[in-house]
Amino acid sequence: MRKLLLLCCMFIGLAAAVNAQTKPGAKPVEKSKELQKELKLNDKQTEKIAAIYQESSDKFEKIKAADKGDNTKMMVDIKPLRAATISKIKAVLTKEQAVKYDKLVKGTKAAGGSGWGDGWSATSGQ
Repeated sequence: MRKLLLLCCMFIGLAAAVNAQTKPGAKPVEKSKELQKELKLNDKQTEKIAAIYQESSDKFEKIKAADKGDNTKMMVDIKPLRAATISKIKAVLTKEQAVKYDKLVKGTKAAGGSGWGDGWSATSGQ
């Protein structure tokens, strides 16, 4: 009986580990779905934002590779990408949604963390 229980626990742990390693393209979709809940986006807006997150993530990966671990240089290089990502997302939103989005972005800046405005980081180690 103990062996069966141990085997079940190992299987559940393995399944959880495999599930945690999602495909790179899944993260932007997940992030856009969370934003959909926060801002009450329609499906078309959510799809557009997922594409924006994916594009930003791809560009971020190129910057990260080019800067070869130089975090200072990377922070400088991603600043325009971050601003462009925020602008592109806001272009998809209604005025009311854009106001809420601004609050989300400013809230994460004030907290010192990465969050909604950090569309470029959607697949990089989160």
